[in-house]
Amino acid sequence: MTVEAINPATGQKIKAYEQLDRQGVKKHIEQADERFQSWRRTSFAERSRLMNKAAGVLETNKEEYARLMTHEMGKVINEARSEVEKCAWVCRYYAEHAGDFLQDEYIETDASKSYVTHRPLGVVLAVMPWNFPLWQVFRFAAPNLMAGNVGLLKHASNVPGCAQAIEDVFREAGFPEHTFTNLMIGSDQVEFVIDHPLVRAATLTGSDKAGRAVAEQAGRQLKKTVLELGGSDAYLVLEDADLEQAAEVCKNSRLLNAGQSCIGAKRFIVVEEVYESFLSLFLEKMRNAKMGDPMKEDSDLGPQAREDLRELLHDQVERSLEKGAKLELGGQIPAGEGAYYPPTVLTNVRPGMAAFEEELFGPVAAVIHAKDEAEAIELANASNFGLGACVFTRDLERGERIAARELEAGCCFVNHLVKSDPRLPFGGIKISGYGRELSHHGIKEFVNIKTVWIK
Repeated sequence: MTVEAINPATGQKIKAYEQLDRQGVKKHIEQADERFQSWRRTSFAERSRLMNKAAGVLETNKEEYARLMTHEMGKVINEARSEVEKCAWVCRYYAEHAGDFLQDEYIETDASKSYVTHRPLGVVLAVMPWNFPLWQVFRFAAPNLMAGNVGLLKHASNVPGCAQAIEDVFREAGFPEHTFTNLMIGSDQVEFVIDHPLVRAATLTGSDKAGRAVAEQAGRQLKKTVLELGGSDAYLVLEDADLEQAAEVCKNSRLLNAGQSCIGAKRFIVVEEVYESFLSLFLEKMRNAKMGDPMKEDSDLGPQAREDLRELLHDQVERSLEKGAKLELGGQIPAGEGAYYPPTVLTNVRPGMAAFEEELFGPVAAVIHAKDEAEAIELANASNFGLGACVFTRDLERGERIAARELEAGCCFVNHLVKSDPRLPFGGIKISGYGRELSHHGIKEFVNIKTVWIK
């Protein structure tokens, strides 16, 4: 059985890859556990040396990996290059800091000596999505390999070349064989991997539906999970905001990765006093964004990653219009090859509509009217999602208060688009998932926080 990579800009087949059968998967799991028995005993210095080499491999081959991502899932080439650079950054970050993050913590008790030590769990499965096909994986792999775990990757079926390239990065950097393994399997084999007794934990980035399935299966086996799921990020524009800045940031966040980002801005909640002014600026910027060949340097957004995903997005737009939303821009599937969908703006969006309740995983913006700050916060929080949020205001104390105390999300920003950063924890609440990636919080998710007591 094979899995095929299809270029979403042309619809043409790139390459077919052979999937593993059940026996092949079992063998890889056993080999990974065997490797763990020695890898867990390596020093932080040795792990750091290899992780820095992995960063170097990424930097040396940046153009190759960027083109691979663009061909397999359609992100514009400039964004693809930036993604490779960010992967190198997270490798270097954990190479430098992992030892400090996981150092023993000595605590005075009635013992002669008592402390907390952080020991790796073993084989960890990562089920990863296609939208940031390198970054999502490296932000899992860098901290976990530095912690002494070994990784198994089940990547999205439309980016098989990226999946194999990631394993090759670690191999070229000199990591021992089976420290990080790409499992070329379909979703139908994930349950088998989670159930295997040598697999100690699992993490998933993806939809809430996929997250529920992995959490349910891991829960039956009493295995730890971290879930980073979808988002319907709300961006609040208050009456004292710099509207030009707000419109530019909102446009950039909505169109990043052709709108296919869990922390991309989805709902733009604007107070009445500046609603018309913001909408005019935002429409102009969305209208001027250039959709085109993702390999061209001047394209702002490329196609959707697959045609079925474009159809789903268009259905969400149409269902919202049927319930009373107004189409201000876009909203039509263009003729010609490729899974393209234009920058689209909806207004008159209210709770109960698809554009309000569901994650819009494409370049569709829902601009929502609020009478004041209080209603804007209420509308922002009236969502089952809770991944990211942003507020625009010139009053930084006001913005900090709203971001820190009022908005229900795992990542809240003021006057800037929501983004992930190796130095800060990343993750959500509600159906956007649980647990955290990145920073010192992320590296401790899959370790045994062990008490040692001596008298």
